[in-house]
Amino acid sequence: GVTPNPDVWCNREMKFGVFLDYALSQGFEHVATGHYARRRTLPDGSAAILRGADPNKDQSYFLSLMTQRQAAHALFPTGEMLKPEVREVARRFNLPVAEKKDSQGICFLGQVRMSDFLSHYVPDSPGEIVDLSGKVLGEHRGLHLYTLGQRKGHGVASPRDGMAYVVVGKNQEKNQLIVGWDVPGSAGLYTKECVVGTLSAINEPFNIKRLIDAQPRYRAKAEPAVLEPLDGGRVRLKFQHPQRAIAPGQICAFYDGGRMLGGGVFESIV
Repeated sequence: GVTPNPDVWCNREMKFGVFLDYALSQGFEHVATGHYARRRTLPDGSAAILRGADPNKDQSYFLSLMTQRQAAHALFPTGEMLKPEVREVARRFNLPVAEKKDSQGICFLGQVRMSDFLSHYVPDSPGEIVDLSGKVLGEHRGLHLYTLGQRKGHGVASPRDGMAYVVVGKNQEKNQLIVGWDVPGSAGLYTKECVVGTLSAINEPFNIKRLIDAQPRYRAKAEPAVLEPLDGGRVRLKFQHPQRAIAPGQICAFYDGGRMLGGGVFESIV
């Protein structure tokens, strides 16, 4: 019932996990990737990760679960460049990627849709699609194929012109997909408080109450939020403004201005 982000976990466990360990064992000191992010050395000698110089291509969000050790051995050669500059360098060296379209979606799936990939490994488990009053509107193929805030693909047409049903929740016990209107304050769709776990701090630990900028998904704007430590290695986030479609399992990246503090996984919505 959660909405994971495989790209973030791939960076932590594979590129800067298994592969970094192998590179170090072979005598290398760093692993370089094409992420649009930057690395800096702080006055205390620790490594910091900053947003990329190109605000439209910044990919530091995908590095939000990295550790200090991983950051110290990471290099991001394109982080100081704009995308057109990267393409020009590629042309200069006759690299085939110079004219390649920007990649989208999950790296290991290629052109395969996530729903098709999941359907290949997870059998359908049909159930009811209901609105917030419990009225049955249709049938879904399986709760794992839908995520909070999803507007298309659920198969329920809206009876109101100019408005669309979106996924606002899931009832796991009844195997029901819940849809509602995509309007500010919609029950289940907008929230100001949430709990984040599976924390990873790149520099200072998250052990004091402080104001940060929290980015709830890639391409989303980082929003001011109060971070409050909880027991069990978790934190509570209190956003200044309601946030749309925060789903358990998604990654939340923490920033102090342009510096990445780390991040964690949304566990629950308050």
